[in-house]
Amino acid sequence: QVHLVESGGGLVQAGGSLRLSCAASGRTFSSYAVAWFRQAPGNKREFVAQISWIGSSTYYADSVKGRFTISRDNAKNTAYLQMNSLKPEDTAVYYCAAGNYLRATNPTNYDYWGQGTQVTVSS
Repeated sequence: QVHLVESGGGLVQAGGSLRLSCAASGRTFSSYAVAWFRQAPGNKREFVAQISWIGSSTYYADSVKGRFTISRDNAKNTAYLQMNSLKPEDTAVYYCAAGNYLRATNPTNYDYWGQGTQVTVSS
């Protein structure tokens, strides 16, 4: 079992940066790939980025490639999403998720989810 809690969301102007954190409880955090998804009102949950079990492999949605960086520190049971050059279209609730499949972009491939953190980018 893995319990995930996101933090770090907030209001930022376009062009600004935020760093999201995903704190996990449970000794098996390092056994899972971790991903970030986002969901804007009226939209489906959208894949953002994924990092492999030990952080050797990362995968990004085209919409965030070059602007967002996913990382993890298994010693701290925490994953991160550094978001730079933010745009108004990045506004959404951001969720972290844990699962077993690499390069998985479908939310159904993930077993554990956090409650989400709101990111709002003003123009």
